Amino acid sequence: MNGIIAWAVDRGRTTLSIMGLIIIAGLYSYAKIPVEADPNIQVPIFIITILHEGISPEDSERLLVMPMETELRAVEGVKELTAYAAEGSASLVVEFSADFDPDPALIDVREAVDRGKVKIPSTAEEPIVSEVTAADFPILTINFSGEGISERVLYNTALRVKDELEAIPDIMEANLRGQREEVLEAVIDPARLESFGIDPITLVNNVSQNNRLIPAGALEANKGRFSVKVPGIIEEASDLFSIPVKADGDTVVTLSDVATIRRTFKDRTGYARVNGVPAISIQITKRVNANLIDTVSQARAIVESMRPGFPAGVNVFYTQDQAPDSQQQVDELTGNIGTALALVMTIVVAALGVRSGIIVGLAIPTSFLFSVILLYQIGYSFNFMVMFGMLLGLGMLIDGAIVITEYADRKMAEGVHRHEAYKLAAQRMFWPVTASTATTLAAFLPLIFWPGVSGKFMMYLPVTVFCVLLGSLAYAVFFGPAVGARFGKAGAQTQEDLQTLNILENGDPTQLRGPTGLYARFLYRAARAPFLVVGLTVAILFGAFELYGSYGRGFVFFNDTDPVFARVSVNARGNLSAEEVKNLVLEVEERVISIPGIKSLNTNTNPPGGSGFRGRDVAFDRVGSLFIEMHEQKDRTLSGEAILELVRERTENIPGIVVEIQEFEQGPPVGKPIQLEFASKSSDILEPAVRDVRAWLETNVDGLRDISDTRSLPGVEWTLDVDRAQAAVYGANVTLVGTVVQMVTNGMKVAEYRPDDAEEEVDIRIRFPEAYRGLAMLEQLRLPTAQGPVPLSSFVTRTPSPNVDTIQRVDGTAVEYIRANVAPGVLADDKVKEISAWLDTQSFDPRLTVTFRGANEEQAAAMEFVLVAFLLSLLLMFVLLVTQFDSFYQAGLILFAVVMSTAGVLLGLVITGQPFSAILTGVGIVALAGIVVNNNIVLIDTFNGLRKERPDLDTLDLIVRTGAQRLRPVFLTTVTTIFGLLPIASHISVDIIAREVVLGGRTASFWVPLAQSIVSGLTFATLLTLIATPAMLALPERARELSRPVRRLLRRRGRKAVVANVADNSQTPASSS
Repeated sequence: MNGIIAWAVDRGRTTLSIMGLIIIAGLYSYAKIPVEADPNIQVPIFIITILHEGISPEDSERLLVMPMETELRAVEGVKELTAYAAEGSASLVVEFSADFDPDPALIDVREAVDRGKVKIPSTAEEPIVSEVTAADFPILTINFSGEGISERVLYNTALRVKDELEAIPDIMEANLRGQREEVLEAVIDPARLESFGIDPITLVNNVSQNNRLIPAGALEANKGRFSVKVPGIIEEASDLFSIPVKADGDTVVTLSDVATIRRTFKDRTGYARVNGVPAISIQITKRVNANLIDTVSQARAIVESMRPGFPAGVNVFYTQDQAPDSQQQVDELTGNIGTALALVMTIVVAALGVRSGIIVGLAIPTSFLFSVILLYQIGYSFNFMVMFGMLLGLGMLIDGAIVITEYADRKMAEGVHRHEAYKLAAQRMFWPVTASTATTLAAFLPLIFWPGVSGKFMMYLPVTVFCVLLGSLAYAVFFGPAVGARFGKAGAQTQEDLQTLNILENGDPTQLRGPTGLYARFLYRAARAPFLVVGLTVAILFGAFELYGSYGRGFVFFNDTDPVFARVSVNARGNLSAEEVKNLVLEVEERVISIPGIKSLNTNTNPPGGSGFRGRDVAFDRVGSLFIEMHEQKDRTLSGEAILELVRERTENIPGIVVEIQEFEQGPPVGKPIQLEFASKSSDILEPAVRDVRAWLETNVDGLRDISDTRSLPGVEWTLDVDRAQAAVYGANVTLVGTVVQMVTNGMKVAEYRPDDAEEEVDIRIRFPEAYRGLAMLEQLRLPTAQGPVPLSSFVTRTPSPNVDTIQRVDGTAVEYIRANVAPGVLADDKVKEISAWLDTQSFDPRLTVTFRGANEEQAAAMEFVLVAFLLSLLLMFVLLVTQFDSFYQAGLILFAVVMSTAGVLLGLVITGQPFSAILTGVGIVALAGIVVNNNIVLIDTFNGLRKERPDLDTLDLIVRTGAQRLRPVFLTTVTTIFGLLPIASHISVDIIAREVVLGGRTASFWVPLAQSIVSGLTFATLLTLIATPAMLALPERARELSRPVRRLLRRRGRKAVVANVADNSQTPASSS
């Protein structure tokens, strides 16, 4: 390796040219790499939706869910299969292991659905298979509203814009929201039907038979071949008017004689409003790896170019724009990197001088651009995880350059030419620098294999650090020495400086003045009493662990940051109409929209009761939701938490509803922090258990709020029992009754047609007028039969029954859930322990199992992996250190710093009063394992080198000289890492580029646990390392010295025993003779 380093320094122009190419390629990659706020995570989850109009939840479970479950459970790699059977639909959520390849998984799911499709009723619609991705969240919402503007005008305007937006390559989908589905409606007059003697089934059949595609074929003749066409498809609404429904001689009754036909929209089941006004919206989602900021800019440009052509009175505005938030996060972290760079460079220049400081500082842009090249090539985006990885690596990446440059400076001060000085420094420090980088990479390596969604989210951090440190190693041992060999220069050295260097190399460091001399004298005393120092060190570490055990604040899964987005759920129970739901939700909207700090408010209502899969953390009794977007923190006086608490205060006293607030999670999604799952093959025992547990939670557990469960909602549904024998007397049957009932409710779908101006096929539905759509009409309706009109009540009995909304199953087992949020300042982990202790005292039915899911489940998995990763990191580092130093004792001594850093992290948590974050603090401890050992590596490598170069010195002198010589580089590498993260660790976002200082900013708050763990652990471990490590180097020698009299005494006693034994043996033959 020395030859390669010598070649890189001797061929400096070639080396610098390669460095220039890396910088150019890095700048190109930086310009091309996609920019977004959150990392793009592929979640191997697929949702299968099966629609069947009018099917009950029980029939949906039996006829739709179970056949599909059988096929899907046979697919390889399925982690969990959740099914929802609801009125009119069935949904199945298939979750694979996070490391499973989603492409073959999607193929397997589609094949399983195709196999199961033949087992479900033919009247069900085609199953829809959709893939869940992190990119599904809209990056921009475009809203269309206008006072006095008809729904048709808004719909057509939004449809035109949607078509233009979908032509942009980076836009995956532009979905309409708030619009109603179009329908061609034929409103039948029952009196006319009765007067013409037309029964509903005949009417439906005639319409269906006159709207068919007929493949008439072609005619072959001697003079040619001619295609034959029989037009039979309804192409416009007017085609429906002339369809005959009855003929009597020459008289033909057409549909227009008995019905009023119009193209309209389906009945409202929900309402959509934006900022307090009705609106139709377009939600835009981008493609994977598309640049979020550029995509939003293109979409806005399209809308603005079309704005002059919009009808008068149409108002177009934007909400949920992710671009400013993404840009703000990128800018804030960029500014923090700039601040850290300024702090680090100030320290380096102050310690090494301007020219040497610049040589060290060049490692930062070179390493960053090198990492951007690698990240761009492996398909990563430039997001806040990548940027924090760079910020984390900022302090570490110059460690190698500092060590080599500092050594070269000392050699140049001794009179060595800069070319030889940097070559010698790179060759001498190659293995210590490489070992330091390798141990750091070994610490981060296991984090790359973190399983689950949390692992995919956190993987961006170690991969970025890997790329940055690889670039820093290349700069430190190749590019940096080449730059120094051309431009390096020893700092101005006074006679006193030269004398100090000479004493460090050849004299007694304890005679020096200043910090170095003070440290050398203290170290001399410590090394003379290694047992005392080690004993005190162990006592301090034990005290730190004991202190955390007594005063630690517990555990959290991730880290809570000040929210910018939140969802307000409005929950209500009962058979509420769409208009009643709208009035309830509007009352909440009126109280929320006036709260200062809210930028936009998107309101949606939906039918009460379960309606299939609406999200794993959505209560079945949710009738409306309000999506809150807040202004940027600098543009509001209240924090996000304060705004949401104000929402609670204003909405808590509205009668008849319960309002829940859920912040949007930044990090791996886990839902509400407390989730209890009740599972049993006997579904009848679930609801009583859920009822009892929820009642106990509400009355006995403080600190919980937004408690919800998935029990069936109280309500009434009507059952129409047909007496088949009595119906047969009148010439009627179940089909005739069903057809008439459908005309009373939503209308009977008889066909479809596709007009030129429609996006999708439009249903053709036949229904009765609005006056005939009441509940009482179900008994008053008269059916046309062969014996004349007969009241429906003659053979149909109407009875009420309890409502069944949604049946939920997990892996074929019926389940129910209780979910809850915690109040501010309350740790979910504490409440989980309290609830778990109570559950252990209860005697539930043995067929019932109760488990904690959600955040608790993810937290336990994260803690388990962090522990395994920590042990693997230590094992990898131990192997590397034993390989380098060929000593088990020295390798163990270096790894002892990991124990010190862990104690420092726990001590920092006690001092700051922060809980232990399973992900961020855990990652910090694992990362520290690779950082803190670097100082020990440098110290012990210098000790071994001096022992070879100066065999005339005893161990005590070697230890003192090693500590004095390495004090400055150890101090520099530690302080640069700490100062790089200190602002964020202090809850302060210092943006030197924008000249802004934000206390408790969103970006800074997100990373506080990780930054604090590294700062506290590294500070604590370094202070102990500078004392304990040299003392432990003296420990073997001191142990030998103390044991020498004992060994001498044992040898003397051994010799006496041998002499005595010989004497005894010589006397034994004489006595026997």
